Amino acid sequence: MQVSVQSEPFDLGVLTSAFAARVAGAGAVVTFTGLVRDNDGQLAAMEIEHYPGMTEKAITAMVDQATARWSLADALVVHRYGRLAGGEAIMMVATASRHRADAFAAAEFLMDYLKSRAPFWKKELSADGSAWVAAREEDETALKRW
Repeated sequence: MQVSVQSEPFDLGVLTSAFAARVAGAGAVVTFTGLVRDNDGQLAAMEIEHYPGMTEKAITAMVDQATARWSLADALVVHRYGRLAGGEAIMMVATASRHRADAFAAAEFLMDYLKSRAPFWKKELSADGSAWVAAREEDETALKRW
């Protein structure tokens, strides 16, 4: 299991290849990469803040929960902080298991919990000013299935 909270961009291909290479015996690897959205073309950047130590601990607990619930060979979570432009990769989840159902379910679980429960604070910056990103009802609803 690996959790990384970092300001630096990551290379999805390199991380995915390295992850797949270390999960001998797995029959499935699932990856998901989240990108900074610019819904209306007005986004100058997104600022992501976090509390070091607390964030890694919270994400590690989420990964531990997924590992206990599904038969995972390994899991990887990378989440960025700092100033990111529209289209940049903001986070990545990778899960590996003997069978695809566990890998997909665990990846979805991690994505839902990262979206709603990981301690990050996001501010959208535009020419008109800035605004904190509020929690969305649909993200909270997604958690209810777990």
